[in-house]
Amino acid sequence: MEKKVLVAMSGGVDSSLAAALLLEQGYEVIGATLRLWPEELCKYEGNNRLCCSARDIEDARAVATRLGVPFYVLNVVREFDEKVIEYFCNEYENGLTPNPCIVCNEEIKFGTLLRKAMELGIDYVATGHYARVEYNSDTHRYIIREGNDPFKDQSYVLYRLTQNQLAHILLPIGDYTKKEVRRKSKELGLNVHDKPDSQELCFVIDDDLKAFLRLRLRDKASPGLILNKEGKVLGKHSGVCFFTVGQRKGLGLAGGEPLYVLRIDKENNAIIVGNKEDRKSRELVACDLNWVSIEGLEGSRAVKAKIRYSHPKDDAVISNIQGGVKVEFLMPQESPAPGQAVVFYEDDIVIGGGWIRPSA
Repeated sequence: MEKKVLVAMSGGVDSSLAAALLLEQGYEVIGATLRLWPEELCKYEGNNRLCCSARDIEDARAVATRLGVPFYVLNVVREFDEKVIEYFCNEYENGLTPNPCIVCNEEIKFGTLLRKAMELGIDYVATGHYARVEYNSDTHRYIIREGNDPFKDQSYVLYRLTQNQLAHILLPIGDYTKKEVRRKSKELGLNVHDKPDSQELCFVIDDDLKAFLRLRLRDKASPGLILNKEGKVLGKHSGVCFFTVGQRKGLGLAGGEPLYVLRIDKENNAIIVGNKEDRKSRELVACDLNWVSIEGLEGSRAVKAKIRYSHPKDDAVISNIQGGVKVEFLMPQESPAPGQAVVFYEDDIVIGGGWIRPSA
């Protein structure tokens, strides 16, 4: 009997080829696009940058038609707003730097969507992520491996997935490079083979983050002071929610050497700035850990650690402390941002990870 798989089709080339590959492998494929925004916004032509725009939905539908598989549009507007958008805005309001892709994967694509699939008797959910999920028969655990394309690898944004979620996930393009994905999509006659990649923050129109936060947070942003490390007042800010650790542009400070945000003091509504060297740190603390390839951390462990999606992995030692894990890097890291994730690797395997906590 054919295994059923629900493919989350965004209308892009990656998820489109994922559906085609699974069909070739003998799965019973069902395509679905997630509507993340109210219908009136999705249909507005100026919002084609949104991840569930009218164009994206029609592109996904056209691919499903080409492949001869059923296609549905699933409304998860409420879930996306509650689980992803509210989290995103709350983190900025509290002086943290969120990663909505990680939360969306955990709560929506492999949360809400996977639950819907299971309720309908569908065996798996598949996406176009550049990563690989395998079962380790020695440890009896599912593991996440990096994708074969080092420039597109997305294992970092999947680290929060549980063993139960991983047991029902298929990532068919993890063995491919982006170039190979586009070439094979063209060979199969998929009309999205040359479609540009979507933006990272799929729900922020025109990349205007400040405008988005002003709209969502409204009166929650209050002006405060910009200080140097010694506490000297250098200027004023319009709200801590508009800043992130490591930021240089948009500080509104004239003259002198370039300054960067070192710390966001939410309690005192202050932005602390310093020079380039001040940004570097050898240590951080992570909390709310999720372990993937291991059941938990015992003692200390040498790993490769990654402090943001676009950052290279670096040598570190992790050890348990009360309330989390201490991460000690061999080389200083630039601007670890509280609210971002630090993900631990051994070779190409995700060990686990957690959220970076503000320094004391």
